[in-house]
Amino acid sequence: MQLPRYAPVDTPDSLLQEALALANEACDAAATVSLSYFRQPMDVRNKASEGLFDPVTEADKKVELLIRAKVAEQFPDHNFFGEEGDNAQQESGADKTHTWVVDPIDGTRAFITGMPAWGTLIALFDGEQVVLGLMDQPFLQERFVGFGGSTYLYTKQGLMQQLATRNTASLDKAIIQCTTTEMFKNPTELASFNRLASTVAMTRYGGDCYAYALLAMGYIDAVVESDLQPYDIQALIPIVTGAGGVVTNWQGDSAVAGGSIVASANPELHAVLLDSLSS
Repeated sequence: MQLPRYAPVDTPDSLLQEALALANEACDAAATVSLSYFRQPMDVRNKASEGLFDPVTEADKKVELLIRAKVAEQFPDHNFFGEEGDNAQQESGADKTHTWVVDPIDGTRAFITGMPAWGTLIALFDGEQVVLGLMDQPFLQERFVGFGGSTYLYTKQGLMQQLATRNTASLDKAIIQCTTTEMFKNPTELASFNRLASTVAMTRYGGDCYAYALLAMGYIDAVVESDLQPYDIQALIPIVTGAGGVVTNWQGDSAVAGGSIVASANPELHAVLLDSLSS
């Protein structure tokens, strides 16, 4: 998908402009690889312990290696943290501040079952906050870019749209989404989520990273999840917040480390959701 190399954001930060260009280039290359596997026969390996299922495919591995190589070429001093790689060897860069955080195919279960709810996630973390986030869904030819305090959707028609979240402020009118309740391994968290789900207008499941894109586009009001890793959420933070939303953990603190996450359409609804989950 041919996209502008730079989002239309006026920033004097040349590093971020270069990072955005690289991230777009990496997404273009990654899409060629992932689409060559999608809805095709593929080998799936279970990397979880006995009794659990955590799938990984050759597409996951190849996409991450491709993105890692592109980052190493342009930003050799930056750190790299990906889901599928040996990240312990990526901490020797001279720039100890910036880390590229990548999930090559977020939503591998959706990927192997032919559902276009997966995406390639690329984030740049400066040690305090995520300054750049991309979520690319190449089958739908949609790319979501959170950058400079705004969020943009690029489509297969070559159109660019600035996104905004909804203004829903009450639980009884809210539509929330969660990938699966299996992620709530703590019984207390599961009970809190089920209590919340019983009070909202509608709860949907199975969205993976695309649920956060739906939130940024204004189609749903919140995503409530748990057991996330940094590579699952970091790229999605500037996408949601740039559209007017809020992303924190269940305690209202930074979500960059993953864990239990609440992403909401606006601050008013976010406060209500946090209160409900902590009751």
